[in-house]
Amino acid sequence: MTTSQYLNNQLLIAMPALADSNFSHTVSYLCQHNQDGALAIIINRPTGMTFANIFEQMGIKTTDEKISQTPVFLGGPVQQERGFIIHTNTANEWDSSIPVSEDISLTSSRDILEAIANNAGPEHYLVALGYAGWGEGQLEQEILSNAWLNTPFQHDILFNTPVKQRWGVAANQLGIDINKLTSVAGHG
Repeated sequence: MTTSQYLNNQLLIAMPALADSNFSHTVSYLCQHNQDGALAIIINRPTGMTFANIFEQMGIKTTDEKISQTPVFLGGPVQQERGFIIHTNTANEWDSSIPVSEDISLTSSRDILEAIANNAGPEHYLVALGYAGWGEGQLEQEILSNAWLNTPFQHDILFNTPVKQRWGVAANQLGIDINKLTSVAGHG
């Protein structure tokens, strides 16, 4: 694959027939995709935890109740003890950050959480525990076997669309009503 064929900064939409409980009915933000594999964060699986839980575990204080009640997501089955923040870029540079696009980065360091707690973080963000990962050629094979659809990233889906609607709204970008697809869609 050439660099332009990689799916960085795309949304991965689980097909209805994808039975793996880790990914059934998920939409994931593809942060890294290259010859070695892929890394994505599921953006529509709240854990039931909030920032208040994370801040308490990390000894971070905030007085902002809205921030405290922000949901934490299950980003995927790999390293669920580790936090990842998908966020809009700011003038700040965080300790452990990788750019995904011109305006979105993925960060996994404490400093961004401290900034968010103090209302000094990025304007938009999603915090997830864990990530989804694929080895060399694995994601491409899964796409070819109709496990996933992909579509360009849309800021609104990640940051403004209600969580329960993200899967359907992402598929609608492709002109697809995902609830009407069958498990044989795409097979010839």
